[in-house]
Amino acid sequence: MQFYRTVLALLFGLLTVVPAVAETSEPISVKVNMARILRISAPAATVIIGNPGVADITIQDPQTLVLTGRSYGQTNLIILDSAGNPVADTIVSVVQGQADTITVYMGTARTTLACQPVCQPMIMLGDDTGYSSNTFASTTLLDQAATPRQ
Repeated sequence: MQFYRTVLALLFGLLTVVPAVAETSEPISVKVNMARILRISAPAATVIIGNPGVADITIQDPQTLVLTGRSYGQTNLIILDSAGNPVADTIVSVVQGQADTITVYMGTARTTLACQPVCQPMIMLGDDTGYSSNTFASTTLLDQAATPRQ
């Protein structure tokens, strides 16, 4: 039934085939800790993420959505119009960004470095908790130092 609704929507111009929001067998891919803009041709009234721990989505305006990868894995995304009719129903896949990163293993402890242009510590899901805590504390300290005092 959903297939026929999608076909009718496509025929009448209510839904355009945009890989990011069309109902396809290919999931929408977003990197963890990154955001992606999704544009849809019909206004969205409601967006539903199956597992908000994997991805988050917000309505920027009725036809622009912002998808953010929160943790590795897959979940589903459903977009409804104001009448409750499905605009899109697809899978979201959250993956690790591999470009410009190096993963270092010291026994069972894993750390990740962002290397663009010089390698610097970064927090990545699955890294050693001690390393992540130290990296976070360092980042917090820098943020506090940069914040003007009142």
